[in-house]
Amino acid sequence: MEAKQNSGAIRFIDLFCGVGGFRVATKMVCEEKSMESICVFSSDVDPDAQNTYEANFGEKPAGDITKISAKDIPDHDLLLAGFPCQPFSIIGNMNGFEDARGTLFFDIARILEEKKPKAFILENVKQLKGHKYGQTLKRIIETLTDLGYYVDFRILNALDFGVPQKRERIFIVGFREPKYFVWAKGEVPMKPLSEILEDDVRDFYYASEKIKGNRIDKRKGKKQHDEITIWHENKGGNISAYPYSCALRAGASYNYLLVNGERRLTEREMYRLQGFPDSYKIVSSYQVTRKQTGNSVAVPVVAAVIRSVLDALEQEEVPLEEFVSTTIGQLSFVFEKSEVKYLMNTR
Repeated sequence: MEAKQNSGAIRFIDLFCGVGGFRVATKMVCEEKSMESICVFSSDVDPDAQNTYEANFGEKPAGDITKISAKDIPDHDLLLAGFPCQPFSIIGNMNGFEDARGTLFFDIARILEEKKPKAFILENVKQLKGHKYGQTLKRIIETLTDLGYYVDFRILNALDFGVPQKRERIFIVGFREPKYFVWAKGEVPMKPLSEILEDDVRDFYYASEKIKGNRIDKRKGKKQHDEITIWHENKGGNISAYPYSCALRAGASYNYLLVNGERRLTEREMYRLQGFPDSYKIVSSYQVTRKQTGNSVAVPVVAAVIRSVLDALEQEEVPLEEFVSTTIGQLSFVFEKSEVKYLMNTR
């Protein structure tokens, strides 16, 4: 299987870009491959996210994507989108496509239909897979397949990619042409919390004596750790302690995560838990940063998916006669052979 000559550049768009996790990851992977990464369009409706993005990348994202014509978006090779996850999340009301924000997926679809990029990567919460007994994901896959893409999805955990944060997210990838595609397996040793946490932390981040005492009481009789842990309080009030963080969440309570049951994470620590480099500029308030990092992607996971997608794009097109197609309803299925994914399409 011969690889194509490297074109030297990848043009991409960054939809629902937030603070730019997809863009950081794309730049990282392209530098590895000696390619130039060119962001030709970015969009996010949140003013704080726009300001943070501009401070780091030198350009302000466009606003409401629903008000932007697909024809006005520049041509690109790769569409990236961590589309709003609340409609599919356990934190939301589980209304899915009945929630107006759920329809933002169809703004992705109309751009794919108009611009026809070579590939796309979408990211969402893992609950999307089981939402409405799988009907929501089925509708998404059907739409992408009808647009002419070869589609596959997988749930990946940031813990498997070196980040000390249990953050499971579903990734959906698609190609205009059939490609050999291999999902990254992870298997990256987890960075210890000691390399994430800052040494000198101001009193501002410490919980009150009452809250700390409450946490200690709830942990009595449970497994104790000699190493640094982050204590997590779930909706039922149960306190767990792990040598890694549970998923950062935009709408979680103020003391949702406490280092050793004593203090909140600093702004830099939150970004580190998402795999951002320390060169990334933090320009927002503490509360806004909590929201932004909770909504962000884990950079090392996204980088692994982008790397696999670019590897696939560098290969020659797969002859259709090599495909074996089986279809149930309207969904395409994926078969494995010698650790290689064959992306099926029912068109």
